[in-house]
Amino acid sequence: MDFPILTWIVFSPLLLGFVLLFLPTEPREIAQRTAFVFSLVPLALSLVLLSQFDGSNGHLQMVESVPWMPSLGITYSVGVDGFSIWLILLTTMLTPIVLLGSWTDIRHRAKEFMFFILVLEWGMLGALVAIDLFLFFLFWELMLFPMAFVLGIWGGPRRHYALVKFVLYTMTGSALMLVALLYLVLVHGESGELTFDIMSLYGTELSYTEQMWLFWAFAIAFFIKVPLFPLHTWLPDAHTEAPTGGSVDLAGILLKMGAYAFLRFAIPLFPLAAEDAFPVVIGLAVFGIVYGAMVAYPQKDMKRLIAYSSVSHMGFVILGIYSFDAMGVTGGVLQMVNHGLVTGGLFLAIGFIYDRTHTRQIAEYGGLWSVAPTFSVIFLILTFASIGLPGTNSFVGEFLILLGSFRTHPWAAAIATSGVVLGGAYMLTMYKKVVFGSLGRVVTDAEETLRDFSPREVLSLLPILLFVFWIGIYPKPFLSRIEPTVDVFLARLHQAGATKYIEAPKLDLLSEAKVAVR
Repeated sequence: MDFPILTWIVFSPLLLGFVLLFLPTEPREIAQRTAFVFSLVPLALSLVLLSQFDGSNGHLQMVESVPWMPSLGITYSVGVDGFSIWLILLTTMLTPIVLLGSWTDIRHRAKEFMFFILVLEWGMLGALVAIDLFLFFLFWELMLFPMAFVLGIWGGPRRHYALVKFVLYTMTGSALMLVALLYLVLVHGESGELTFDIMSLYGTELSYTEQMWLFWAFAIAFFIKVPLFPLHTWLPDAHTEAPTGGSVDLAGILLKMGAYAFLRFAIPLFPLAAEDAFPVVIGLAVFGIVYGAMVAYPQKDMKRLIAYSSVSHMGFVILGIYSFDAMGVTGGVLQMVNHGLVTGGLFLAIGFIYDRTHTRQIAEYGGLWSVAPTFSVIFLILTFASIGLPGTNSFVGEFLILLGSFRTHPWAAAIATSGVVLGGAYMLTMYKKVVFGSLGRVVTDAEETLRDFSPREVLSLLPILLFVFWIGIYPKPFLSRIEPTVDVFLARLHQAGATKYIEAPKLDLLSEAKVAVR
């Protein structure tokens, strides 16, 4: 039997997290060091996974399937393709970064915090590899609990308000998805096969009306998580109140779950409804890009500004996916990874400075260049990456999205381009106020004790900076592993009858599937 590498990647954080609970609470460094070493295990396994991943194969690979509840048609089925491979790597890479970055931030109940971060990693990885709809829903829900504990226990003064809002939004979306999921499985079951297997459900025969209802039930659940305007209002509060590590996980990975699930489930399960919904979805994505950028500009809190910028950036991801163009979809998938890296890095950098000054108010800063040059340089690189400067990773993603969108929805791409300009305006304005000029009040007060970044803090940001430049300068290894899956995705939609906006596929899906099986 082949080594079940996906199962080990998914469950190793959970198993090691429980081991962590048996360690002494004090001194907290014991739990912190152990958790950090533990978090390297799934990272190492995911690197092995990447080395074994066939980049030329656009279908699901390394599938592991075991009957779980056979009478209900539920199986433990996991697999990986070009949509999920980089998100898995992003998840396993950000977790040790979060643990390292929270070293001094979390002093109270540090062991429990590390445990919940590992459990959160387990839930996120499970959702990324699940190819059984029930299993996906299970992991989707399981992600909620550790994030709720992280926000509710280690969050800011208004954490309970942010927590209730976060849970209510997420649970509402989950309830809609559950109803639609059960209806879909029961309709499919009328053919004599009761199953939650996603590949079987792709071929379920539904009337157009059924497709529309089910599509929107799934889509609303996923749009809340993205979040897409107007379902975004929980995000700024959650980001503002979450501890630094929570914000990094939230922006770095959790937001990507909505876009990923939209791509994996909502569109291919209901292709005709998804295609006809394009004016609404594209309109919301473009409005979100401009709205997020305009609301970000006047924000006084740095974390809140980055949170609204996420609304704008994730609008680009949805625009790319909904371009139904190979280049645009590829850009959308890559941009999920890019946003996770850059926004995660920004939240870390802001969190490190907050640790020293205990304020994130932009007006209280100024002149940090002379006091904290390492912070200023790293923050500048991340700022450039956020606005998509050529040579950085976001440039590649946004360029592909806009190019793909121009080919199918030129009016939408033209409006969305203004988001790039506005992004430059609010990010550079924030940078100028925080880093240049005369010393701000909080910097003056703390100048003698305001240390620059420590080696530990630089080390935690170093992998992010490496990928910012690697993807920005040489994106081929990343794109070449996404493109075959995008081709299969578009071919599947075209084969299902979604032909209004999708060109004829370049590949024969049936023969490709046979090759993949062999």
